[in-house]
Amino acid sequence: MIGIYLISSHKNGISSIQLAKDIEVTQTTAWYMLHRVRTLMKQDEDRLLSGNVECDEMYLGGRETNKHNHQKVEGTQGRSTKTKTPIFGMVETSYTVDADNKPRIHTYAKVWKVEDCRAKTLINVIENNVEAGSYITTDELGVYSAIDKNEKGFYHAVVCHKDREFTNAEGFTTNRIEGFWGGFKRMVFGTYHMVNRSYLPRYIDESVFRYNTKELTEGQRFELMFAIAFGKKCQYSSVKMVG
Repeated sequence: MIGIYLISSHKNGISSIQLAKDIEVTQTTAWYMLHRVRTLMKQDEDRLLSGNVECDEMYLGGRETNKHNHQKVEGTQGRSTKTKTPIFGMVETSYTVDADNKPRIHTYAKVWKVEDCRAKTLINVIENNVEAGSYITTDELGVYSAIDKNEKGFYHAVVCHKDREFTNAEGFTTNRIEGFWGGFKRMVFGTYHMVNRSYLPRYIDESVFRYNTKELTEGQRFELMFAIAFGKKCQYSSVKMVG
């Protein structure tokens, strides 16, 4: 239980080395515990996003400028699946009014490791995870133009980043999904430093869980994880075998 609390309470995650020191176990045991706890953070595959949904893609890996010349992939602007792993994310934004009649913004993310960032791949993810008739906001990347031809009645808003536009004339933005990427990168590069591609979905789930529960207190987040864990078993094979 102490391990679950420590893992859930750190904003940017906790390394197996630090967890091992905190609870006085070996680093290998702490690594196993971390992956076991991450199975409790799995995303809700059945939940559909709706309303205003921001979409964006990123590539996880070293910067092209930091690589040796023989490792660089020319003409990709760092978008090569040969050396990096593509990830696609969406953030839903909704609004409520609190007791003082002040508007509050709520966000909910869903993120996946994908095979590539081609139009067919990304549009398929959008259509399977966003309710018909929702507003989809993206940057100007050409693959997203296929959204305009969809059969689910999506309204497609574009923010042109190459023109240094961060909010378009209609008020649509991708700032929230960009903000998610910032937190995800801080967790990966700042805490874990290096992530194996095979285990990447687990780290994505962890980051999404922290993002979607950011309005909870540390105690509430621990209670939620305890409720998810209650009565569940996690075999060692389920931790080692990752698709």
